[in-house]
Amino acid sequence: MLTLRGLTKRYGGRTAVDALTVDVVPGKVTGFLGPNGAGKSTTMRMILGLDRPTSGTALINGKRYGEFAQPLREVGALLDARAAHPRRTARGHLLAMASSQGMGARRVAEVLDIVGLTDVAGERAGSYSLGMAQRLGIAGALLGDPGLLLLDEPVNGLDPDGVRWIRTLLRTLAGEGRTVLVSSHLMSEMERTADRLVVIGKGRLIAEAPVTDILARGRTGAVTVRGPEPEALRAFAGVLTDEGARVRESAPGELDVTGLGLERVGDLAHERHVRLHELRASGTSLESAYMRLTSDAVEYGQRPTPTAA
Repeated sequence: MLTLRGLTKRYGGRTAVDALTVDVVPGKVTGFLGPNGAGKSTTMRMILGLDRPTSGTALINGKRYGEFAQPLREVGALLDARAAHPRRTARGHLLAMASSQGMGARRVAEVLDIVGLTDVAGERAGSYSLGMAQRLGIAGALLGDPGLLLLDEPVNGLDPDGVRWIRTLLRTLAGEGRTVLVSSHLMSEMERTADRLVVIGKGRLIAEAPVTDILARGRTGAVTVRGPEPEALRAFAGVLTDEGARVRESAPGELDVTGLGLERVGDLAHERHVRLHELRASGTSLESAYMRLTSDAVEYGQRPTPTAA
């Protein structure tokens, strides 16, 4: 289990992480989300002892990272896919890591097989594509068979098959009872992979909840109504308005309705003999829910493109 209590990091007058208190629990994939500059990488560096907190603690099963005699057996981390020395082979890189923890060539062979790099393990890491480098970094994270995995943007550079592979791997690791914390800017992938989310902005905690709860916060309560007779549907819009709904024609033959529940809209359509081809509650994507959550926490907002005079 990973426990953060009041974790804070300041650089001069700038606060990168601000009193972050979070529990990352075993058995679930926890997505770590936030805009650029939110403090995600700094938080991971403090967990691993690479940056010293200004205040607060980051504990792994009750201990700081530096207290472990063999840290790779406790925590596996991928912060930089290009961290391997470019002139070392993938196998050589992993053997050097393994020897520092009392592990041998057999375990190196196992993780190379897990990540699919066995056939290219004799090639230099500098010749690897970004996707291959990601796989090598993940192999290093898995080397000690740790109970906690910290992965920073592990999907970057992977092709669709690789994305599906890392999704399956993360869920398998969590299913084995491990603690998995993974950051990503790919909202669609986090929606499919993560069980829980930790969302931060400007160093502060914005949300910590199951993915389903985050999605529920983003729902607008709208109902989509679609039918084959646009004129009849426009007349039906007046009926809905009389019932207190707010109605917008989003396309010919399609209405967006708010203020009335799905069942009531369906009952009214039945009573008025309005033919419908679709009646559904409008959901939301993780991307839209995330954008709502972080709208006030964007560090580097986009400015309007200037127009020519």
